[in-house]
Amino acid sequence: MARIRQTDIEEVKARTNIGDIVGERVALKSAGVGSLKGLCPFHDERSPSFHVRPQVGYYHCFGCGESGDVYSFLRAMDHLSFTEAVERLAARIGYSLHYEDGAAAPETSGRSRLYAAHTAAAEFYRSQLSSPDAQAARQFLGERGFDAGAAAHFGVGYAPQGWSALRDALRSQGYTDDELLAGGLVSKGQRGVYDRFRGRLVWPIRDVAGQTIGFGARRLYDDDQGPKYLNTPETPIYKKASVLYGLDLAKKSISREHRAVVVEGYTDVMACHLAGVTGAIASCGTAFGSEHITVLRRVMGDSEGSSGEVVFTFDPDAAGQKAALRAFGEEKRFAAQTYVAVAPEGLDPCDLRLHRGDAAVRALIDAKAPMFEFVMDQRLSTYDLSTVEGQIGALRAAAPIVADIRDAALRPGYTRVLARKLGLDLAEVQPEVERAARRAPATSPGAASQRADAAASAPGPSAGESAASVRVTLASLPPALELEKRALMGVLQYGHLLEKQAVDIALGLPMPHPALEAVRQAVSMQPDLTKPGWTSAAVDATREPYRTLTIELLTADFPAGTERIAQTTALESLRKLRLRALEREKAELRSAQQRLEPGSAEFRSIGMAIRDLDVRVRRLMETE
Repeated sequence: MARIRQTDIEEVKARTNIGDIVGERVALKSAGVGSLKGLCPFHDERSPSFHVRPQVGYYHCFGCGESGDVYSFLRAMDHLSFTEAVERLAARIGYSLHYEDGAAAPETSGRSRLYAAHTAAAEFYRSQLSSPDAQAARQFLGERGFDAGAAAHFGVGYAPQGWSALRDALRSQGYTDDELLAGGLVSKGQRGVYDRFRGRLVWPIRDVAGQTIGFGARRLYDDDQGPKYLNTPETPIYKKASVLYGLDLAKKSISREHRAVVVEGYTDVMACHLAGVTGAIASCGTAFGSEHITVLRRVMGDSEGSSGEVVFTFDPDAAGQKAALRAFGEEKRFAAQTYVAVAPEGLDPCDLRLHRGDAAVRALIDAKAPMFEFVMDQRLSTYDLSTVEGQIGALRAAAPIVADIRDAALRPGYTRVLARKLGLDLAEVQPEVERAARRAPATSPGAASQRADAAASAPGPSAGESAASVRVTLASLPPALELEKRALMGVLQYGHLLEKQAVDIALGLPMPHPALEAVRQAVSMQPDLTKPGWTSAAVDATREPYRTLTIELLTADFPAGTERIAQTTALESLRKLRLRALEREKAELRSAQQRLEPGSAEFRSIGMAIRDLDVRVRRLMETE
């Protein structure tokens, strides 16, 4: 495959805001001038340690150490090749790439082709919804309160009856059967390749960035012997365990309001959004599990100390109760508070909107109950509380739920609630809750994640371990080096605003620590600090094992409230480096002079050198 010209690679990166790309997958908040922070997408964490610096085009996690530029982020998130990452971003900004042999853009293979095929398939299905053959699909939508505008907003389409409508349409656009098979758009039988979805209403399933990666399809005709709902199978771009339907449309609301509403189906998501509950999402043909939670927490910005909410809606039948208990088993993975909303008369959000209007859907979510209260009632309902045996069994089943309530202030109150529900004295219930609390740390669903966070923040290898395995980080450097750290941080983050002469002089001075000296050398090698991408070159130029330190200096919070203050602070740090070097040189000269005979030529020569240094010090001091 022809290689993309390096100038184009640099130009695309310079024109792309890494904050926008990362922000499509991670809820980012301001962390000071030019810095954004969120939950790391590369490891599970409770408190945000993932920093993004749009100005320098870099990200770094101070927890797990992952770092890179916008290309490396896309490659890691979407499993793209480097070429595919560049082409993805170029297409996003409308930039025409050039290749080294002068050829036009080649027909790429792999994931880019699968994404493109799904985009084409979504457009095909959408166009078919208005065809005469799609009357059953339009009727299905209309009977559930969805008009043409709603269908267009969610990209709903129709898969024609027959065996090859989609296949023929995509083959005419240059896609091969192998590509369509790899993407799950067609299936293969004894008679050859045929459309996977036929005679069905189709919802495009998109990733958090809005790219179509699969489809969900609902049966419409009585002679269709397939399942009621049929989804795309697992493919290189579609992993149902981590895909949430509607997240591309809901992410802004979820990030802004710190509230997500988890419903059970495509039409429920549509109904909630149209009713004004725009943070609604749903899993796709599988139970809401740990990978879904991980994705949702990052979009939500769900960290310790946040005031987020996750509201689950469940049917009141046995299946809904089972789903609620399964969700409760995972709810400790959230830092947010979890709730359950059950509609009256067992109506799901779609039916509730249809029969009682948009306000009823909003009221359903507002009338939520804490999940632990809902689950406690479910547990109690399985026991005969009219018998002593039933009361004791129910107490043992429900006490761990009360003991595990995260808000300690609520536990005494819910202990009394449990006693009242059981018909027992508080003195009988409280000891059982306390025993459950003592057992909880070892078995709590949250214990594993807490241990993982502790490990991520634990000290590095001991002195007996191999030096090559030790990562030199900002935290590992002694406090006495604060000035050097701040000066290098200022140059890496705001070098484009600083006077070249001031930088050159200050960074011409050696650093007292080998790690900082390695960073200084790498930065000093860069000829133009106003050129986009120079910081990436500095990172690459830093010798191991000190490269991580350069990345941390590049992405750490700089102590300044505005860019102007940052510029001033950086220049001040450089000036102090020079002053300290001059004072050190003066001290060394005075020490040498004291060992000489007063009045000797060498004594006088050193005295003149000291006076020259005094003049230089005064000039630097006058720049304050």
